[in-house]
Amino acid sequence: MGTGQSIPVFVERFGRRPELQAKAPGRVNILGEHTDYNEGFVFPVAIDRHLSVLAAPRSDSLVRAYSIDFRQEAAFRLDDVRRSEEAPWSNYLRGVLSQYLERGDRIAGMDVVVSGNVPVGAGLSSSAAFEVAVAEAVRVLNGIQIDKVEMALLCQAAEASFVGVHCGIMDQFVSVLAQEDSALFLDCRDLSYSMVPLPDGIRVVACDSRVQRRLDASAYNQRRAECAAAVDGLKPVLGAITALRDVTPDTLRRNRERLPEVVYRRARHVVAENERVLRGIELLRNGDSEGFGSLLYESHESLRSDYEVSCPELDTLVESARRAPGTLGARMTGAGFGGCTVNLVRSHSVPAFVEFVRREFRSKTGGECEVHVCRPSAGVGFERIAREE
Repeated sequence: MGTGQSIPVFVERFGRRPELQAKAPGRVNILGEHTDYNEGFVFPVAIDRHLSVLAAPRSDSLVRAYSIDFRQEAAFRLDDVRRSEEAPWSNYLRGVLSQYLERGDRIAGMDVVVSGNVPVGAGLSSSAAFEVAVAEAVRVLNGIQIDKVEMALLCQAAEASFVGVHCGIMDQFVSVLAQEDSALFLDCRDLSYSMVPLPDGIRVVACDSRVQRRLDASAYNQRRAECAAAVDGLKPVLGAITALRDVTPDTLRRNRERLPEVVYRRARHVVAENERVLRGIELLRNGDSEGFGSLLYESHESLRSDYEVSCPELDTLVESARRAPGTLGARMTGAGFGGCTVNLVRSHSVPAFVEFVRREFRSKTGGECEVHVCRPSAGVGFERIAREE
């Protein structure tokens, strides 16, 4: 739902017009999956699918928020920001507000309407887009001084504290800092980053399996714990390492016997994935799009067999893409167990690709996939809403 359509909803709910709209993009992670919380490397791109927050300040401490997608209103006061079981979507909003309050920022209550076209549960990071859009709206309405990296970190902390998912920084970071027509190469250890233009003539296509992503907080946190166990198991021979970022593939192979089999395979994925990102950036900068695409297939196999976060529907989408016209590479993207694949497809082949993958997915699974042909988008922004004359 666009801004023009959302404003009447705001007026109907709250009896006045909003003052601003903040919009933050979802993302597709092209390469570097489950490396962010291991202090590694990631290569996401923001996409032209957004979460929109219409907002107006209040003179008291009340926050009223209405979700168009969930058709539900939530209300609370800033002196009593608690997790909600009745309106779980609002916990992303509550978490962001609580983080601003912990910083000592003075913020007023507000009325909010939330809408968007980032599919929920598809692995395109609708949650981070929501957090970032809220953070931008609060920043502007209250005149808060916060730089972009701090805002991303604030949103990451909000998800950990109120939603219970101790995610890495990637999703929030790219939603804040992305630039149009480029992917973002991010070092999750020191948060240094650079923009890498995507090659001309190639489109990023997300294929949604429509299997609701099932990697819940407990399974996600289990993967994190297994990675931490690998670090602990390697410390006696490697010294003061802090994350799998510090481990090379050769070192891991030589010390395989020090780790339980499952822990070793989790570590093998992360260590190899970091190497893939670094190789991939070099290939892109040298103009080798086909070489880069082959790394996506390697990544998917590693996520399927070593990290064990794929599912039959995602595997079907990747294999279908491999045989589709114009495909350079494909893999699952996002946390796992459902959601989307990311595909790099030659622009002139996109229509044929879409038709082929949809047909193959229907034939193999009996279901329908949803295809999103995406353009690399800029990060979060806002605009003032004009008053009616």
